[in-house]
Parts: sequence; structure tokens; C-alpha cells
Amino acid sequence: MSWIDEKAHRELARVRESREKQVYPYFRPFETGGLHTTIGGKPVLNFSSNDYLGLTNHPKVKEAAKAAIDKFSTGLSSSRVQATTTAHVELEERLAQYFGFEEALIFTTGYQAMVGTIVSLADENTTIVLDNLSHACILDGTFMAAGTPTRQPEVRFFNHNSVKSLERILKTKERKNTLVMIEGIYSLDGDMAKLNEILEVCDRYDAVVICDDAHGTGTLGTHGRGLAEHLGVEGRVPVVVTTFSKTFGGIGGVLLGSKEVVEHVKHFARSFLFSASLPVPILAAASTILTMLEEEGPALVAELQEKATYMRGRLVELGFHLGMSDTHIMPVMCRDERKALFMHIALLESGVMMVPITYPGVKKGEERLRVNVTRGHTREDMDMALDLLDAYGQAFFVQSGEELGEMVNDG
Repeated sequence: MSWIDEKAHRELARVRESREKQVYPYFRPFETGGLHTTIGGKPVLNFSSNDYLGLTNHPKVKEAAKAAIDKFSTGLSSSRVQATTTAHVELEERLAQYFGFEEALIFTTGYQAMVGTIVSLADENTTIVLDNLSHACILDGTFMAAGTPTRQPEVRFFNHNSVKSLERILKTKERKNTLVMIEGIYSLDGDMAKLNEILEVCDRYDAVVICDDAHGTGTLGTHGRGLAEHLGVEGRVPVVVTTFSKTFGGIGGVLLGSKEVVEHVKHFARSFLFSASLPVPILAAASTILTMLEEEGPALVAELQEKATYMRGRLVELGFHLGMSDTHIMPVMCRDERKALFMHIALLESGVMMVPITYPGVKKGEERLRVNVTRGHTREDMDMALDLLDAYGQAFFVQSGEELGEMVNDG
């Protein structure tokens, strides 16, 4: 065996162990799409989906994608530099208008959108300041920028959602320019960024905020325009990155910003310039969902929020701790890897899928089941999941009536 085989074997020890114990939770193949699917021939109700408005299976969305195949084929076989269609341009214009920005740019994935934006904007005169619970796309974009010869920015981290910690860094940073990286909703904890306070302190130190609002798009704000709309600060966030892989029912990333900033990223982001163009059927699906948001946004978002409120209230009544969550993403805290894995298996055998998050995805002692409530879930779906969670929560000693106290140290 070569050293890479030896390395792989050594570092896969935990995976082998979990498979031997039949609790390995990942890469289970769905046999149909949607919130109601099948795995291994058994019906499964999916509470790990990011299809927050439940629109991926809407007949209009699927018909639009099918029609786009007839007009543009299944793919474009090249990068946007020579494979841009009228569909790309039209959707970018509509997205910019809908979100209230001068310009939008569509990437092939949300991950590439964030990586490309960071690497193209940061240089040797930049300090990148990250929340210490930042998503992998933010981390990887930052580390890629930091490894670029002659352009290495300074990299600093602030305590999660702590404006005091952020301000300490802004006072002591070593470079002239500053990018502050946050998420609208933190995907593993389900809590919203303290955007108002962060914008206030960043304005004082002339720092530019880039907000990854992947999980806020379509879920927050009266019309679903995200955290800025929800908090009444639209127009104050200079750059927003979002995605088509949640509310918009497909895959793809979107950069929103001023005309000059977006044009700069468009011509310098390697993850944009050297990646294949997003297929038009996916654009057609996203465009159809955008029309639904334009026409029915308040009703769609309100229905999601009503269901999330119901689920949250019932989970708390049953004695589950939901960590820092204040959104439709609710981590059911197990605080033990074995409990999280066996809870997942027990639920899946009963027809409900809730994916466990364990180390290194979260710190040891913070293991949880990630529960995503969507507009597509019915009251019956939620009640079924709640009954099973109650039964298995008691069996695995996950529930507690005791207060955990404040989990966030704002220092």
C-alpha cells in the first residue's frame, strides 16, 4: 500500500467502527425526491431537507425545468465566459431587483460563490474577520485567499455572534481594509446573526460585511428576502451571497452587490471563470420559484413560520433543548455521540430521517440531531416526528426539564 492508502485507512477508523455497529448515518440513497421519499424500499419522512418552502416538487417548477431542456439541452459544456445564455442574464437581473441590489451574479454552486467572492476581494491589504462558527465555504475561501502568493490577507476570528469580540478585533487589526464574514442563519445551530449590531460596529471601523444568507433566503422577512428584510436593514449590507440549493430548489450560488463589486468578482473569481456554467433547467426552476416569491412570498413565508413555531413549542414542551436556535432550523441536543447516532437509527427505522451532527462538525459534547421544519411538512408529519422523538428521547435520556442557562458568552 502507498502512504495515501495508509493515511486513508488510519483516518477512517471512526467510519469503519460506526459501520460495524450499524449506526453509520450518511450517504443513504433516496429512491425518490421530496420530503416524502423512500430509502431501501421503506417510506421515509425527511426532516433534514433544506427545501424550506417545499417547492421542489411543485408542478410548475418541474414543467419549467422540462421545457428548458427542450430549448437549451441538459447542459452547456463550458464556463460562463463562453456559455452564458439569455436565461442566465434575465435571472440575474430579476434577482438583483428582487433583493434590492444593483447587480447579481450566478455561480454553479453556493460554495463556489462564497469562495470566489472572498478570494477575489481579499488581498495583502485586507483583514478577514470570521465568526468562529463560520460555514466551510467561508473558511475555505478565507484559507485559499490566505494561501495565495503575494496576496495573503490577515485572518482573525471572533467569538460566535459576539459584537464585543468583533469590535476588539476591529480595534487591533493590522491591515488597512476589513471584510467581516457572517451568516444570516447559522446552519448547525439555527440562530440568526446579530446583524443590526454588527453593521453598527462595522460602520464605525469602515469594515465591509459579507453575509452568507443561504438559510435566510425564502425563510426570513415578510417577502422572504432574508435576514436584512427581517431586521429592517435592507440596503445596508454591502454584499450578500445566497444559494439555489435551499429555497430555490436546485443548486447554484448568487452574489449580490454593487455593479462594480460584482463585475470585479465576475472577472477575477477563479471558481466562476473555470467552472462549468449552471444548466438552464436549474435556472428555469429557480426562476419559477422566484416568480412564486414575487407573487405569494408573504403567504409562503408565513406558513413556514407558523409550522416552525408549532414544532418549536412542542419540542420545548417535551423537554428537548434546542441550543441557540431561534429559526426553523432546530438542533435537538443529545450531547453524546452514541445517543445522537442511535436516536437517528431508531427514528429512521420508524420512518423519520433526522441527520445526526457529531464531532468534528460540532464540538464534543454538542452532538445533536438537526431538525429542519419546512413549509412542505404537514401537521401530521410533525406530530408523527414529535411522538417518535418523545419516545426515543426518553429511551436514550435526551430530554430534560432542567434549564441549561445562557449558552452564549458574549465576551
